[in-house]
Amino acid sequence: MFYFAYGSNLHLFQMKRRCKDSLFIKKIYLKNFRLTFRSKYRAADIEIKKNSVVPGGLFKISRSDEKKLDVYEDYPILYKKYYFKYYGKKVMTYTMTKKTPFTFPTERYLNIVKRGYRDCDLDKKYLNKALKY
Repeated sequence: MFYFAYGSNLHLFQMKRRCKDSLFIKKIYLKNFRLTFRSKYRAADIEIKKNSVVPGGLFKISRSDEKKLDVYEDYPILYKKYYFKYYGKKVMTYTMTKKTPFTFPTERYLNIVKRGYRDCDLDKKYLNKALKY
């Protein structure tokens, strides 16, 4: 199956450790969404926003990887699954169940996300914009 990462799972070493079968395919953009950070964990989330995009990494993952991600993402309590089509392929990502107000991420978490942006060659302007809210 295909998985879209937009937060700490962009960090390729961490993603590989978490999901041993995962394979980074390429960077893609999820249209009509924007990146934000929220919850008591101050973690990345996406929310619907017209004419906005969220850059991320497209991964191929196994069923066992998906189960590990479900545990890590505290599915279905903290995050729920969201599916979209990318060139006819079904892609899964996670989005928070409770849309709490913006909270600035911890420095440690933000550094992991920044490393992921470098790993996947994503434009940091999207991350910087998300941090200005």
